[in-house]
Amino acid sequence: MAKSNVSLGGRDILDLESLSVEEIELILKTAEEMKKIMKRDIKKVPSLRGKSIINLFYEPSTRTRTSFELAGKYLGADVVNITTGNSSVVKGECLRDTILTVLWLVFVVFVLLYCIVGAAVYVVNVADPVIINAGDGAHAHPSQGLLDMFTIREQGKSLKGLKMAIIGDILYSRVARTNIAAWNKMGAEVHVAGPMTLLPHDIEALGVTVHKHVEDAIADADVVDILRIQLERQKKGLFPTTREYARIFGINEKRLALAKPDVTVLHPGPMNRGLEISWEVGYCDNAAIRTEVQNGVAVRMALLFLTLTGGKHIENVD
Repeated sequence: MAKSNVSLGGRDILDLESLSVEEIELILKTAEEMKKIMKRDIKKVPSLRGKSIINLFYEPSTRTRTSFELAGKYLGADVVNITTGNSSVVKGECLRDTILTVLWLVFVVFVLLYCIVGAAVYVVNVADPVIINAGDGAHAHPSQGLLDMFTIREQGKSLKGLKMAIIGDILYSRVARTNIAAWNKMGAEVHVAGPMTLLPHDIEALGVTVHKHVEDAIADADVVDILRIQLERQKKGLFPTTREYARIFGINEKRLALAKPDVTVLHPGPMNRGLEISWEVGYCDNAAIRTEVQNGVAVRMALLFLTLTGGKHIENVD
């Protein structure tokens, strides 16, 4: 892989708004090389040997936590996972004290998932190691945005000029805000639809086209990103019933048929089947949902590799 003049060495990855197009391209191209490693019989390179990574997850997670763990291990790093259920958080320890405690253990990367917006930025001001935001409230989820772009491009689609439809719970979705910012940056046209109670009041200011009817957002779309209804974050009364939501906004085969024949269906997971997405759509040929999971490891390998080495040891993945 050819070296790039762009470097992410030592950079904190807090959101995609702060990354340039060139930096995003570097991450995606590096992820291509990382996926080659994943296809080997022995999925190991020594690029991060001797470095220690800690995953601090204050919310339940399967895909993000596991893929960051695998990413670090495939690159030869030592990885430690801390979740709230098995840490001193249950005894009342605050985020700052947890960070300061693990800081003395000489970790070089903190991967943080936290329920409050701005948590990753706060940790940057507390700790010196590289901080990778694995999700902060409803604000940002940069690695998910990158793996979505990687998945789309892997299918031979350039993001520039594509019609991207984001459907569902946009108000509480960090994935929605991340993808809106990234896809606009990369030249796509972003369309959104969902209950008015689940749309931010300033949604149009984010550079999207808002539709009252989900069918209008999906029509001729190149990509349909179906968001999980985040019942754990919501207050009651934002829509009448889950059955009503599925009837009006759920993506089924009939609605998906309005998109282009080669539409790419995305979903960040976990899926509420029969609510925002039907069983048939979740398993259809256009669904790239399981590919997203695999690509998450490659993208997170790229993030760890680039932030910790600056790409200086790229020969280790050739």
